[in-house]
Amino acid sequence: MKYKTVAIALIAILTVLIMIDYMPEQSSYDNKEQETYSQTRSLMDTTVTVSVVSSDQNHAQETIERAFERMDFVDRTMNNYDNNSEINLLNNEGSIYGADRELVYVVQRSGYYSRVSGGAFDISIQPVLDLWASKYSPGGTYQDPTPDEINETLELVNHSSIIVKGNNISLAPGMKITLGGVAKGYAVDIAIESLIKDGITSGFVNAGGDGRYIGTRPDGTLWRVGLQNPDKSEDVITIMEIRDAAVATSGNYERYFSDTAKASHIADPRTGYPSGNLISATVIANTAMDADAFATAVFILGEYDGMDMIERLDNIECLLITNDKRIIRSSGFSAYENY
Repeated sequence: MKYKTVAIALIAILTVLIMIDYMPEQSSYDNKEQETYSQTRSLMDTTVTVSVVSSDQNHAQETIERAFERMDFVDRTMNNYDNNSEINLLNNEGSIYGADRELVYVVQRSGYYSRVSGGAFDISIQPVLDLWASKYSPGGTYQDPTPDEINETLELVNHSSIIVKGNNISLAPGMKITLGGVAKGYAVDIAIESLIKDGITSGFVNAGGDGRYIGTRPDGTLWRVGLQNPDKSEDVITIMEIRDAAVATSGNYERYFSDTAKASHIADPRTGYPSGNLISATVIANTAMDADAFATAVFILGEYDGMDMIERLDNIECLLITNDKRIIRSSGFSAYENY
């Protein structure tokens, strides 16, 4: 699945969030009955790990399997590059009737992110991404789009032109949408909800850097998530201690539309041009979908507008790495740190 590749440039969740002191084998702590069971698979064009803390191996494996099944359903429904997916049908036909309720929810929730961010997050950016990708693909000019091409394509970018009535979704002529900035986070949330429904109270799901964590590790301590240093992958900027929350990072690092142009593959829906305001934005939120979307929005908005948005939101915190390597935290971010 191409949620976070050159073609889908709305968000770049890199694998810069890493588990610290993660122990997938049997715990050696006081409660020897509790163990951590884990499976890792390739899904949604990334590596997905589902881990649960349980005293019953069979039950643990069954819950993990069901969590993966839920994520696979999201993949098959919201994958732009699956000819049979509902979002592909919507983009090709301009409308879809009787859409799955989960697709409807993600599209509607995405409108909220657009409004809160002043348009910095917009799932209708797909035509702009297609334009840039075409320039740096075989047969393209290998030059940036012209201002006229950008402006003409931007006329197709407007989240308010996405009409949802019941389970029916329609787009204005020529519009296309991408859920690359939210689908992976939503899939993580759905997997966590599946685990909770199956009685799991401690564990996590991590999909290529979009992670959500519930409960604690077998020894009762919080889950520890490290943010990699963009200059030294073996180092961490900080370590976050997380419980019943989600973390996602959006960043440039080394991903571009073109290695020659070095144009960031995270495009600004308001201008049609790549965003280069920050190196990365890491967001902590209640859900992975919120963390996913707001990390993108902050990255595009930049240091001042991005942090201003975060400070106006409840239960959302953020850490920014600026282009000149400064580290900026929202007012409540340090409460999650232990480093």
